[in-house]
Amino acid sequence: MGKVDVLKETTPLSSEDCFLVMQRPKSGFNFPLHVHMEFELNYLENAAGAIRIVGDSVEEIDDLDLVLIAGGTKHAYSNHKCPCNGIFEITIQFHKSLFDSLINRRHFKTMKDMFDNASSGLVFSREMILGIQDKLRMLSNDNKPDSFKNLLRLVEILKILSLDKAARRLNAVNTVKNYNNNDTDRLDSIMLYLHENYQKRITLSEVAKLTNMSDASLMRFLKKWTGKTFIDNLNEIRVAEAVCRLTDTSDSISEICYRCGFNNLSNFNRVFKRRREYLQSTGEIFPFEVYNLKHDLKHVYIDLCQVLMI
Repeated sequence: MGKVDVLKETTPLSSEDCFLVMQRPKSGFNFPLHVHMEFELNYLENAAGAIRIVGDSVEEIDDLDLVLIAGGTKHAYSNHKCPCNGIFEITIQFHKSLFDSLINRRHFKTMKDMFDNASSGLVFSREMILGIQDKLRMLSNDNKPDSFKNLLRLVEILKILSLDKAARRLNAVNTVKNYNNNDTDRLDSIMLYLHENYQKRITLSEVAKLTNMSDASLMRFLKKWTGKTFIDNLNEIRVAEAVCRLTDTSDSISEICYRCGFNNLSNFNRVFKRRREYLQSTGEIFPFEVYNLKHDLKHVYIDLCQVLMI
């Protein structure tokens, strides 16, 4: 099987926003290798054993990880040896142009150098992570996300990070012993195909044929790498897209149901209810909390549950 293109992600960050913050507990990693034009600062805790892929760098991470990734750099995470218990993630995305009018001023020199180094990924030291944790949480927990004060918090965080003398640029190397890149490429191929074709009827046999696997082998492969079955992975993508469509369009629930690949409204309601019950049992918020001026998917998720009466 040949290598597939990287998923080109459109983030929720609009041209009117300076930045956005997403925080969520996670039960694992299954989003394929992807790229977007925005800068991303990603914080993870309790994810020891997971694999971080940035550009051509492949590393196994510790229980705390903080990485800055420049726009246009491919990246992803994989479960690998991570037990996936109590993972918590904070993601901050901002436009490359956010600091254009200031970046060449002397007060911003260390930040400019940091942004330049982020082209291949920049990992911060454990000491820096421990010192910045509270500020990251304060940024993501602000109940007035569009406040000017929150923007100043972001600038302060980036300035502090730019002073980390122990920060490390990622190299184009695989440092993980016995890590099989072929499995990563195969998982990326499967998840990319699901993300690009969720609105159509997709069968297990169809995807197995694309990956040169038997149906049973594909089921075992997905269970090993994502902890979920084929249909659970597919439905998770479809429900997440349904929530986003409810936010961003005026389509009816019935229209959204069919455009997201569900064959009838009853099936959509049933899958959505099952997903809600699972999230209640894990304490996870679905699909994520986006803190900016235009998006608050937490409330949309609650509203959708009420509309569906589930």
